[in-house]
Amino acid sequence: MITVKITVVRKARYDDLIEQYENPIDHACDLQEGQVFFCKGFQKPDGFCDSAWDSIAPFVMTLTHGGGNFYDGWMKDPRSAMLSCNDGFRPVSFYLEVWDGQ
Repeated sequence: MITVKITVVRKARYDDLIEQYENPIDHACDLQEGQVFFCKGFQKPDGFCDSAWDSIAPFVMTLTHGGGNFYDGWMKDPRSAMLSCNDGFRPVSFYLEVWDGQ
């Protein structure tokens, strides 16, 4: 099975939306920019956010099974995807790519 490398590329934070709509929470996200995870199949990597996994898992599954070219040429590398989690207050962007071990 193909290995997919998941890189945390960017974390954003929208304080105006948080102030206006969100109830206060103590802890939201432990992921750090530059952090890397590796995945084979549909197993969520240890330490990966459950909610973020729900957002990217279908793309990971497709890549680990040899698929790609999402949305007919969306990405320069057809064996990759740039996705974000579904947190509208603190979205995290992930770069998924087929990893060849280098």
